[in-house]
Amino acid sequence: IGRGLYYSSYTMIETWLIGVTIFFMVMATAFLGYVLPWGQMSFWGATVITNLMSAIPYLGNMLVQWIWGGFAVDNATLTRFFTFHFILPFIILALMMIHLLFLHQTGSSNPIGVKSDIDKIPFHPYYTFKDILGGLILMLMLLLLTLKNPYLLGDPDNFIPANPLVTPIHIQPEWYFLFAYAILRSIPNKLGGVISLVLSIAILYIIPFFNKKKYLSTQFYPINKILFWMMFSTIILLTWIGARPVEAPYIITGQLMTIIYFLYYLMNPLMAKMWDYIIYK
Repeated sequence: IGRGLYYSSYTMIETWLIGVTIFFMVMATAFLGYVLPWGQMSFWGATVITNLMSAIPYLGNMLVQWIWGGFAVDNATLTRFFTFHFILPFIILALMMIHLLFLHQTGSSNPIGVKSDIDKIPFHPYYTFKDILGGLILMLMLLLLTLKNPYLLGDPDNFIPANPLVTPIHIQPEWYFLFAYAILRSIPNKLGGVISLVLSIAILYIIPFFNKKKYLSTQFYPINKILFWMMFSTIILLTWIGARPVEAPYIITGQLMTIIYFLYYLMNPLMAKMWDYIIYK
């Protein structure tokens, strides 16, 4: 996604929108899978995240009970989550095929961001072999992790069986959700927090429609380059803050990082426009 933002891959609108949808689906699958071990973190993570729906005016409580299949996170919820955790990968697979279909129609962009029909190479064998190699390396890393040290990335609290009567001292999601969790808890208002959480990813949907510039690659925009690397650092810092306790100075730092995160999406197109104006005026 970072590379897509840097090289303005979002100009291929259909490919980008399908890609962001795949990202949403993968996040949903990961969250549903995290609930399945039914440990303390699984149970309370499911409770906290599903309870966010109650912030929706009028329909909130009804939606939460509908997702739970009762009046609390219980066996019915676990069964539903398992079902969706099983079904979603097939939907992701279908979306990947559509993603590749759109990519074949438009072709990939390139780092310089210029039309390169004369230099184009066929998808097969070049990209198929590149992707197969990348896939094999990832599979090897995953196998090493699962066979040699399966508990490396797990939370120790998740070895304690789920207990609705005992709340863990510090509830936190897995590391890949921490940046969004930091944004959620930096907003004091519940509804505002939920909107910010959804918007932190959903904002990627609207980038293609207002981020217009003369050159595709960020390497031709010095200010945007600085903004991009600031954004990169902000996401790393938000990930770190999401794992910290809710106390000073982490609260104010998280709020500042959240403001910087959303300001990037506002400032980036404005700075690009300004640079285009300076060059072409």
